Amino acid sequence: MTRASVFFLAFVFLAGPLAGGPEAEALSSPSDKRSFRFTYEAVVSKIDPSARRVEIWLPVAADTDVQRISDLKVEAPSGVSFHFDPEYGNKILNVALDPKGAESLRVRVSYTVRRKEDRRSPAEGSVRRAGQPPAPDRFLQGDRLVPVDDFIKSISDEVVRGKNTPIERAAAIYDYTVETMKYDKSGTGWGNGDLYYACDIRRGNCTDFHALFIGLARAAGIPAKFVIGFPIPAERGQGAVAGYHCWAEFFLEGHGWVPVDTSEAAKDKSRKEYFFGTLDPNRIEFTTGRDILLAPPQKGERLNYFIYPYVEVDGKAHAEVERKFTYQDLPAKSFAARRP
Repeated sequence: MTRASVFFLAFVFLAGPLAGGPEAEALSSPSDKRSFRFTYEAVVSKIDPSARRVEIWLPVAADTDVQRISDLKVEAPSGVSFHFDPEYGNKILNVALDPKGAESLRVRVSYTVRRKEDRRSPAEGSVRRAGQPPAPDRFLQGDRLVPVDDFIKSISDEVVRGKNTPIERAAAIYDYTVETMKYDKSGTGWGNGDLYYACDIRRGNCTDFHALFIGLARAAGIPAKFVIGFPIPAERGQGAVAGYHCWAEFFLEGHGWVPVDTSEAAKDKSRKEYFFGTLDPNRIEFTTGRDILLAPPQKGERLNYFIYPYVEVDGKAHAEVERKFTYQDLPAKSFAARRP
């Protein structure tokens, strides 16, 4: 093996279902559910031949009541371990090793995903993930780019004026976000989930839309959280996935978490009502939260959000990472609900 070659030894980790049991719950319509194989690949390049330690963190797809993960396969050089981040309970794959002069490293993770339409009216309660999720009060606090300050509260107060219940206030904030933001990725500044940017520019991608929704909801006393994953094309088949998609959830006391997708609603106003409390199955969820402290903890700053690979070489952030995401549809099967 030359030092320029890809260091990709025969370490393979295989696992069955990540959580839960085999209790089957058939859905009434095939369009309500979807089964596919999802592959997440990262190639770290331009590693200094003198480097002594490379550490790679990848998010692991969430296993929830609406998304079952099975047949996990990890292909990596060595040094593979799984962890949960201390704040949100996100599952993380960590690869830590001495590259031994290799200039490239490859990690490939694949799953079988069974996803059903996420219909959570307030009466249907919350979806829990593996690990220890934080109490809802955490999601009343601001994030680095989503502050809850007097300026944001003044906007929120105006939006929810005259709304007496949390569900009415959440609906008003949802309507405001969908009607005042434009899905537009032209120019610069979009994609960071910067609440002040969203308030000023009123355009951006899903990250910016949901920064606005989450910030205004928290300012109105409604716990709200950021959720990120990948979109899967609605047409069945196979292919590449270009990038992430994100959405939000808000919490109603006594009922649980309710999902919203404001950016998809803005792109198709005919589905505005649908995306308040419902998510289509054409997605895969990975992580929750902003300002992420990884596990094991990274040496660098907290991550704005965690969906792409993060790499450190000898304790310093390393940006030379090629990523590739693909999917292949499988025959739809009955949905296995998680055991309580």
